[in-house]
Amino acid sequence: MMPGIEVFSAAVLLTLVIDPFGNVPLVVSALKNVAPERRAGVVLRECLAAYVILLVFMVGGQTFLRWLHLSETSLEIAGGVILFMIALRMVFPRPEGIFGDPPGSEPFLVPLAVPSIAGPSALATVMLMASRDPARIGQWALALSAAMAVTTVVLVAAHRLQDLLGERVVLAFERLMGLVLTALAVEMLLGGVRAFVGQVGRS
Repeated sequence: MMPGIEVFSAAVLLTLVIDPFGNVPLVVSALKNVAPERRAGVVLRECLAAYVILLVFMVGGQTFLRWLHLSETSLEIAGGVILFMIALRMVFPRPEGIFGDPPGSEPFLVPLAVPSIAGPSALATVMLMASRDPARIGQWALALSAAMAVTTVVLVAAHRLQDLLGERVVLAFERLMGLVLTALAVEMLLGGVRAFVGQVGRS
C-alpha cells in the first residue's frame, strides 16, 4: 500500500475512534455554563491537550509495551476487542448523563480532553500503530494531526452543528461512524488472530 494511502487510512481510523460527532452532545453539555465567547477557546485548549496526550502515547508506545512485557499481537487483539466494544456503543443508543457537570465551572482536561477525545480506544489505537511499524512514526503522527484537525473543527462548531442539524441527525452520524468502526475493529481482531496462528505454526 502506498504511504499516502496508509496515512489517509490511519487518519480515517483515528477520526472514527476519536468520534468527533459523537462528542458533539458532550461538548454542548459541558460548555453550557461557559460564556459563548469563551467556548471556542476552551475547545481549542482541550483538543490541544488531547493531541499532546495521544502523541506522547504514540511516541512512547514501544517503551510502554516493553515495560509491561506485551507483544504486538496481544495489543492488536486487545485493541480490536476494545474498538469493537466502543463501536457497539456508538451504533446503539447510549444512556444520557455520561459525566457530572459542576454548575458554573469551565472544563479543564476532564471530561473533554480525557476521556472524551483521548479515550482508552484512541490511546490503544495510537500505541498499536506505533508498535506495528515504528519506522513510520512520522506518518502516524501526520495521520493523528489530520484526525485531530477534523476533530477540532467539528467540536469548535459543536453548538452550531447541534442547532443546525438537530440532535437526531448528529446521533445518526455517530451510529454511521460506529458501523464503519465495527468493520475496522473486526479486521484488526482478525489480523491479530492471524498473526498468533502464524506464530503458533512456526513454533
